[in-house]
Amino acid sequence: MSQNTTPKLIQDEAWLQGFEQEIQGRIDRFHSSLQQIESEYGSILEFANFHQYYGIHFDPIRKGWIYREWAPAAQQLYLTGDFNLWDRYSHPLKKNRRGDWEIFLPQVEYKESFVHGSKVKVHVINEKNEAIDRIPAYIQRVIQDESTLDFSGKLWFTSGEFAWTDAGFDLSPISAMPLIYECHVGMALEKEGVGTYKEFEKEILPRIKKGGYNAIQLMAVMEHPYYGSFGYHVSNFFAASSRFGTPEDLKSLINQAHDMGIAVIMDIVHSHAVKNINEGLNEFDGSDHQYFHPGDRGYHEGWDSKLFDYGKWEVQQFLLSNIRYWLEEFHFDGFRFDGATSMLYHHHGHRTFDQPGAYFDEGVDADAVLYFQLANTLIHQLKPEAMSIAEEVSGMPGLCRLIEDGGLGFDFRLAMGIPDYWIKTLKHKQDEEWDMFELWGELTNRPEKEKSIAYAESHDQALVGDKSLAFWLMDQEMYHSMSALQPNMIIDRGISLHKMIRMITLTLGGEGYLNFIGNEFGHPEWVDFPREGNDWSYLHARRQWSLVDTEHLRYRQMDAWDKAMIRLAKKHSIGMAAHAHQLYLEPDKKILAYERAGLIFVFSFHPTESFFGYKIPVGQSGNYQVVLHSDEQEFGGFQRLEKETLYPTDEQNELHLYIPNRVVMVLEKTN
Repeated sequence: MSQNTTPKLIQDEAWLQGFEQEIQGRIDRFHSSLQQIESEYGSILEFANFHQYYGIHFDPIRKGWIYREWAPAAQQLYLTGDFNLWDRYSHPLKKNRRGDWEIFLPQVEYKESFVHGSKVKVHVINEKNEAIDRIPAYIQRVIQDESTLDFSGKLWFTSGEFAWTDAGFDLSPISAMPLIYECHVGMALEKEGVGTYKEFEKEILPRIKKGGYNAIQLMAVMEHPYYGSFGYHVSNFFAASSRFGTPEDLKSLINQAHDMGIAVIMDIVHSHAVKNINEGLNEFDGSDHQYFHPGDRGYHEGWDSKLFDYGKWEVQQFLLSNIRYWLEEFHFDGFRFDGATSMLYHHHGHRTFDQPGAYFDEGVDADAVLYFQLANTLIHQLKPEAMSIAEEVSGMPGLCRLIEDGGLGFDFRLAMGIPDYWIKTLKHKQDEEWDMFELWGELTNRPEKEKSIAYAESHDQALVGDKSLAFWLMDQEMYHSMSALQPNMIIDRGISLHKMIRMITLTLGGEGYLNFIGNEFGHPEWVDFPREGNDWSYLHARRQWSLVDTEHLRYRQMDAWDKAMIRLAKKHSIGMAAHAHQLYLEPDKKILAYERAGLIFVFSFHPTESFFGYKIPVGQSGNYQVVLHSDEQEFGGFQRLEKETLYPTDEQNELHLYIPNRVVMVLEKTN
């Protein structure tokens, strides 16, 4: 293959040579699919507009409501609900010319009964001749009866009525360097119960704004029957979870975030769906292959959930329409795609990727690759500055490259290896055993032309069975030794390393950064949602803001450091700078120095020893000054450094520094 026809991904990544045909096949398959879509529908935008066709809509021309459902194997469908006193057979749907089921309710006849807020279901006589009440697939509101625990669809006729005020919101600087605050509305408050969208808007958004983060990543948005699933067993893809309030409440939260200059990213779950028959899509028409793969391929054993068939035209329409719905109806600013690795491989990523062929062999789900290409094309046509982030751990080549280069079109990938590295290090190594070469490799091992979101911990690391980094570092001492008035060597160590771990992750590990709610101030313990095993307790499904709000507790010191760290990243656009350049690494003394965004970062991970007059090469001659260091008393340090001190370079362009143990200092050239 000539240089002119070789995909750019391979031109840039020499290790992929030999896979030209596979990479070019990605490009060709995408263009063929897009051409077919444009031939049938005119554009991918119209192809992804089927939430305006299916579901329940008012037709102003015919003056009535139309309900349509795709259920090809079903024998008969009936609309039932409050409007007909739950008569399951009085309102049959008919198959239209498309082969979809449809019913029309004239406004003049139903204006008093088919009203906003009333409950509906669809009674399905399925392929197996079973009669089951189901929830319409495209319903936009689902609620649970508190007495029976039964879920029902709910008519919600408020579309377009919300008064948005975010027309002037500028997303472009945020998408260039996202500083993401990952959060869950239900567990965001300190109360032992479920928080609401309105409470989050009023009480939590101001904290996030004060912390300096420019984006939030909302978990558990789509309706899910089991609260303890963290929102990952979705039943109703077009319905915002009613546990937290109304759709208008969610819109208000997003609108207020935009007014504060904060983007809102949705944690979207297209990787799988809840297997429940009564609440979800599973066997909607009686077959096992309507939305999902049939048989074993349609079931994820590890997740106990159903797997979409991304090669099916109607499934593509459903999922792409879902993306358009959340972008347009709720003004989301992008998506974090859950479980991308599981989607990309038939084996769900459960194998080693030590050979390039593993990314292109029969284990790869080509339909999922195509789906991601279509999804990212749609997202950036609808909202060019929107952020598309993949939760992907295998290192799929080209994940965050342009489709025409041979990529999948994502903007960022989550650097999932970094938090795994930190947990492994804290669990299995003494401080003296930390390997500086390994640390540098883990935090810099990413493609030059693909952007990553670095993070030290997310919700994954905080779940029951694991612990937050702060708790790994300080454990039970956090229960009784977090007073600033009470010296404690374990707490001192823990806070020092907590600050350093987060700073090196932010400045070395990626082009964006993510923090899980509360972990910026060292939230202790773990996350555990109410379940039978904990007597349905909310004790660990909340955030204890009183810890950071109490002046004499050292949580405030970690919080102050996080704010300073984020300010530094924003002021110097660290994530937008080129990859860090290593200046110095000394494995025995545990000292690492590098340059990024014009700043010099010097870390000493040595547990006990401090160094005087230590030479660090910086490349450029001049005077340097410390602009931030972790040893300030405000941050829980011992004030062993002075920010006013100027450090001139010597004849070899080296700085002579005093480097205390367990400290990071950031220097900037002054002249």
